[in-house]
Amino acid sequence: MSRSPLVIGVDSSTQSTKAAVTDAVTGKLLAVGRAQHRVSGEAGARETDPEVWWRALREAVAAGLAEAGADPAAVTGIAVAGQQHGLVVLDGAGRPLRPAMLWNDTRSAPQAAALTEALGGPQAWAERTGSVPVASITATKWQWLREHEPAVAEAAAAVRLPHDFLTERLSGTAVTDPGDASGTGWYATATGAYDPELLALVGLDTDLLPAVAPTGGTRAGALTAAAAEALGLPAGIAVAAGTGDNMSAAVGLGLGGEGLLDHPVLSLGTSGTVFAATRTRPRSAALNGFAAADGTYLPLGCTLNCTQAVDKVAELLGLGREDAEPGGEAVLLPYLDGERTPDLPTAAGLLTGLRHDTTARQLLGAAYEGAAFTVLRALDEVLRACGLDPDEPGAAGRPLRLIGGGARGRAWTSTVLRLSGRPVIVPASGELVALGAAALAAAAAGGGDPVAVATEWGTGEGPELDPVARDTRAWQRIASVLERSAPSLLS
Repeated sequence: MSRSPLVIGVDSSTQSTKAAVTDAVTGKLLAVGRAQHRVSGEAGARETDPEVWWRALREAVAAGLAEAGADPAAVTGIAVAGQQHGLVVLDGAGRPLRPAMLWNDTRSAPQAAALTEALGGPQAWAERTGSVPVASITATKWQWLREHEPAVAEAAAAVRLPHDFLTERLSGTAVTDPGDASGTGWYATATGAYDPELLALVGLDTDLLPAVAPTGGTRAGALTAAAAEALGLPAGIAVAAGTGDNMSAAVGLGLGGEGLLDHPVLSLGTSGTVFAATRTRPRSAALNGFAAADGTYLPLGCTLNCTQAVDKVAELLGLGREDAEPGGEAVLLPYLDGERTPDLPTAAGLLTGLRHDTTARQLLGAAYEGAAFTVLRALDEVLRACGLDPDEPGAAGRPLRLIGGGARGRAWTSTVLRLSGRPVIVPASGELVALGAAALAAAAAGGGDPVAVATEWGTGEGPELDPVARDTRAWQRIASVLERSAPSLLS
């Protein structure tokens, strides 16, 4: 059994929980325990019982410790990075009153539109919170709950984000961090605090919300005796405030005030995201201008349809996910779950440009192209939000860090290279969200800056792939279809 001090970083995502058992000194990933989640819902609904996350966390920690052959007594800290935006409502005993509404639940699109107008339009929201309400944002889900399930909203004794819920189960302390809080719609990056006017707008009492820690690596409290027994860990070890999944990935990559600034990242998972850490507070209505976990900012563009949507197209075609060829003349916009960027919450997928000689492999390639194009469109906006001109050589040639499950796929990597025209760095670790959480746990247990910890560990390092000539014909073909067809994508 390992006798080095250990930390555990938890990645509680939409589909699963991962627990990274990590050497606190070297950052060596000893094992990753896993447990699956169940997401339910139809007609735009996407929900999970928060108790599923707690059970999965316990299972993942136990599996990780067993696989690592680690002594639980060596664990000194734990932190949770969770899927952003989900709405968790609890009773006075901390039990969920209903299943959590997840980030990709699109039922609150009408509430998003109404809230946007109520404050004076998109730019007013961007100036105050950094983000314009779309169906993903937590405030719109709370407003939907008030309108559709008022008895539940009135009974709520606490309102949490997914990572807040788990952190509170671990430490007994109601706490969040600026990063995840900045995705709620009631936290203002302009002031670094909950915004009283926005809370009044959605009829939410600040007493229902967790306190906001200075950073995600702040010690939120100690592991309670009950949580320690459930997890098989020592009571009293450090529990970090934790953060959202994208913020944690940035920490794992060494992005932030003590590391790299203004370097773009593309994450290919259930959702597709592009982001960078910067000292410039984002105010673009075209992006989410989140706070980062370490006190900097994280301008981010996010799409709903990424690897899962492309895998569905492969399934329909009877192909493996790597059986793709460039799409030829076909364009496939795989907006199977509506879309967040562009803001088309009730959209359906669109296929056009079929020819007699179009092959199934080309159709799958077109799905890859459509998904990659959708998230790469936001890259220039992210760079502008960092105060950079995306056309300047220094910004245009800056490597794109490719992470998430898709980064391990040949078809995804080649598509991103071809459509971006940029060099691409693929970090050697595939568990950057969990490793970022581990760095937060190490900071909470021993002090220091979590970004500096991750940089010292080298968790964001990996080979750099040379750029290829950008496929401007494919880019322009897809852009033209999207521009012409956006109204028809609405189902």
